[in-house]
Amino acid sequence: MTSTSESVHIQLAVAEAEDGARLDRLIADRVAEMSRSSAQQLVKTGEVLVNGEVARPATRVRSGDHVALSLPPVPPPSDLAPEYMPVPIVYEDDDVIVFDKPPGLVTHPAPGHERGTLVNALRALRPDLPLIADDRPGIVHRLDKDTSGLIVVAKNEPARLFLLRQWQRRDVVKRYSALVHGEFSEDEGTIDAPIARDPNNRKRMAIVAGGRRAVTHFRVRQRFPGSTLLDVEIETGRTHQIRVHMLFIGHPVVGDKTYGARPFPVPLSRQFLHASGLRFNLPESGSPIELDLPLPEDLQAVLDELRSGGAS
Repeated sequence: MTSTSESVHIQLAVAEAEDGARLDRLIADRVAEMSRSSAQQLVKTGEVLVNGEVARPATRVRSGDHVALSLPPVPPPSDLAPEYMPVPIVYEDDDVIVFDKPPGLVTHPAPGHERGTLVNALRALRPDLPLIADDRPGIVHRLDKDTSGLIVVAKNEPARLFLLRQWQRRDVVKRYSALVHGEFSEDEGTIDAPIARDPNNRKRMAIVAGGRRAVTHFRVRQRFPGSTLLDVEIETGRTHQIRVHMLFIGHPVVGDKTYGARPFPVPLSRQFLHASGLRFNLPESGSPIELDLPLPEDLQAVLDELRSGGAS
């Protein structure tokens, strides 16, 4: 959504396939760059009408209903000053850049992290790219600040929408490497547990009845005394999903200070979580691409010490 100085008025007709859908989800699905929480807030402030009447977030729409909403003026993008940072590029074509995000780098500007983000680095590395999607130009998905690995950025709006649809349909294969506390008797497993904001701590996520469905698959790659290296694949992409799911089954991610911090014999300054693999379709050709990244030096050093027995 580009910045505007006036409200934007949108009319939506409910299709047969959308009959019975919740109003807030319909808006989030149909309006670009509108999250479900933003849609709920819009409804709560009386900016959404269904068939001419003020609606509630939980309203169920019916085929043929007319939905009218007014979007408030969008402020100009925040300061996106170019800042050169050495962020390796793994793949690039006319539509897509795939970065190897280092740990400690925030994906896009946010309160408390207005500068020094991947977006600022992108502005320096590719200054000719147009600003799309407000202050998240081309960002299709995100990684936590202290999670390293593959992250995809679109170079134009058609490419961003093409990629975003794949993420929304869960057509993308997303693989991670994670070292977790404890030892597993099983070789593989699946965690299917809903995630939402922790009602007791709004800065954390938690397993919450009624939360958004989250599915994580894991397979043991190597066992160590007191810890296990896992290959992880996620079907969904909920905030902090792997970290929350691993804590839920009693195996928090090593080095995770937010979810289940425990002592560990090998020093580590961040969580042992690395986005190691992606498979998705390219915008221009529609052909699949598969990318894999080795562990960064800090995480590899932890494994080397565990394998040498130096941590015993």
